[in-house]
Formats: sequence, structure tokens, C-alpha cells
Amino acid sequence: MINRRSFNKLLLGATALSFAACNSLATTLLELPKGKHRVVIVGGGFGGAAAAKYLRKYDQDVEIVIIDAKKEYHTCPFSNAVIAGMENIDFIKQDLTALATKHNVKVIYEKVKKVDGATNSVILENGSVISYTKAIVSPGIDFKYEKGYIEGSELHSPHAVIAGEQTILLQKQLEDMKDGGTFVMVAPKDPFRCPPGPYERISLVAHYLKNNKPNSKIIVLDQKDKFSKQGLFTNGWKELYGDLIEWRAADFGGKVVSVDPVKRVVETEDEEVVADVLNYIPNQKAAKLAFDSGLTDGDWCPIHPKTFESKLVKNVHVIGDASVAAPMPKSAFSASTQGKVVALQISRILKDIAPINPPKLANTCYSLLSPNYGISIAAVYEAHDDKIISIDGAGGVSPEVDLDGHIRLLESKYAYAWYAAQTEDVFK
Repeated sequence: MINRRSFNKLLLGATALSFAACNSLATTLLELPKGKHRVVIVGGGFGGAAAAKYLRKYDQDVEIVIIDAKKEYHTCPFSNAVIAGMENIDFIKQDLTALATKHNVKVIYEKVKKVDGATNSVILENGSVISYTKAIVSPGIDFKYEKGYIEGSELHSPHAVIAGEQTILLQKQLEDMKDGGTFVMVAPKDPFRCPPGPYERISLVAHYLKNNKPNSKIIVLDQKDKFSKQGLFTNGWKELYGDLIEWRAADFGGKVVSVDPVKRVVETEDEEVVADVLNYIPNQKAAKLAFDSGLTDGDWCPIHPKTFESKLVKNVHVIGDASVAAPMPKSAFSASTQGKVVALQISRILKDIAPINPPKLANTCYSLLSPNYGISIAAVYEAHDDKIISIDGAGGVSPEVDLDGHIRLLESKYAYAWYAAQTEDVFK
């Protein structure tokens, strides 16, 4: 029979063994592989996954490690279709399995505490330290909690900007809303993730209400006076939904003074707006990791455009929503093309080859106003020493007028094809 003293000895021994195993893992990862470079990628969304996959295409020898806290990733693209009941949550679920099994990428599911530029290492919350030759950081966004919308408010008035649990919550609130109720969205100031996203969401919520709760209404309280693809959206709203949607610009009744997310009451400069469902989308900034790693100046991460290397921390390249890459929007496609360009540039730098000059980047975005009504915008960019510029004559938007409706129908089909191609390209 084991006594307390023996048990304590065993417990201490097990603890020491566990600690040694953790230290062994950390030590193994800390030291760079002999004769090899290691690129550590933080963030497994469109930007990070694309960077990992394409870096492997460009360099078969470099060691690639990608770190993300989540084993499953739900995409912002098509999350609005889930909210409106057009698709289920599994439709937007992706993972990093193929990176490990097909592309020889080491995948670690842990939370990152900090990227330490002074020691060229990534520090995990569990204490492990992973050194790198180069780091690619795609940390995403965080929110400015203000005007009464605080951390935890999303449980009552979800923003659903980060797809997953809040997508399901907002969908459930919409389903539970009474016929004749009011759906209120507060749309954020620029810049924010996926500029057309709030307006696609409004469109698809309107589609759901028209078909299921036709006596309801939608009020959009916008914190700005114009938005992406505005003419295409407002024309589509009128054509599809009549007066169901009321959009208020910031200077014409939309500016929010305060919000009670529990009671779902929004106070503007002119009145008090009571919602049955409140979709409050806060103003945004780079994720906390970017701040903790010293990558931010103000709300976002300044970069050298040609390589996306941080202007503040050497050997760390910041891509995706957190980076200052205007006029590129903060979108999934932007993140993926940035990931590909950075992968190419790093592969060349590690081989002592000059980076591509100037690299080309792109963005393409489809938005659904109903299952059979789509619109799009596309642009091509060049990255120069001090800025990114749009290339005149490359890209464009959907035509304002579609007399017989065939273009809108085709673009709704293209939207699904775009999503399938994009996720295949990045995650498979």
C-alpha cells in the first residue's frame, strides 16, 4: 500500500519528468536546424496558410512551422450565408491538416504569447520558445471596446466579425426574432475587416426576413458616410427588398453615442434605437499579439511594402488584416496574395537572391445580396519602396445596370466558385 510520503515522491518525480519533457521540446525547437533556415508562421488563416503552402513550393529545404491556437478555422467569407441560413457552419470550416500531410509543414496548435524580435524567437503561452530565421505574422484583428460595448458584450449583441461561435449565435438570434421585429446593425469606421462584409450581411439578413419574417425591418447605423460598392448595394436593396432596409450615414442620424448591448438599445445623436437583434460591429485594430510583439504604430502594423517586413522589428513580416497595406483592403484574398508574395520574397532572400521588384498583389471580392444576386470588385497592385499603388485599368467592379439580370445571377455562381477555388488554393 502506498503512503502519503511515497505518493508525494512519485508526484514530484512525475512533475519533474513532465517539466523535463516540456523543456526538451522547447530546447529542440529553440535551436535552429543545422544547415537549414526555419520560417515560423503565426496565424493559420488565409494569410498564414497561403504563406506556408507557397513557401514550401518555392523552397523544398526550408523548415516551416505554423502556429495557431485553433485546430479548426471558420472563414469570414461566406459566414454571412451561414447567418442567413443559406449554408451550415461546416460549409466555412477549414483546417491545417493538408499543410502537415501534403506540404511538409510542422503544425503546432498553441497560443502565441509574443514574437520576440530581439532574440528571433516565438514564445508560446506554454513556455516553449521557437527560434526562427524569419517570422511571418498574420495575427488578425482585435476590437476597440467603447461607448458601452465592452468585452463580453458579444454574448448579448454579437459582432460576428470573427467567424465561428458568434456566427451561430447571430443566426440563432435572427431565427428567434419575432416577425415584425427590428434588426439593427452598427457598422464600424474605416479601416476594418472585409469592407463589403457588413453590407453583404445586411443583404442576406434582408433575404431571410423577406422570406420568413416579412413584417420586420432593418436599420443600419453607419459610423461613416460611404462604404464599399455602395451604389451596387443600395440599388440591389431597392430592387430586391424595397424599403425593408434603412441605411443611415454617420452625418445623417447614424453616429452612435452609446450602446447598451444587454438591453440592445443604441443611442445616436438624434434618438434612441431599440433592437430585437443588435449586430454591433466595433471599430477595429490589430490583434493583441501585434501590440505585445512591438509591431504596431498606432492601431496597425507598418511594413515595408515590397517584402511586408515590419518597419519596427527586423526579420518579422506582417501580413493580412493587421498590416498597413492600403489601398489593399483588409480581406481574405488580400491576405492570401500577401502570404504568397512574402513567401516568394523570403525564399529569395534566404537564397541570397534579390527580392522581386516590384511585386504584384491583387484583391477580388464577391458579395451576395441574395442566393441568385451577386456583385464583385477586383484590383491589382504594385508594391514600391514606400507605398502600394493600384494599377490603373486593372480590375474593376460589377456594372451598375444589369437589364436582364443575367450578370447578377452569374456573379452569384462565381461567388461560390471563387470560395471553392480560394480555399482549395490556400488550405489543400
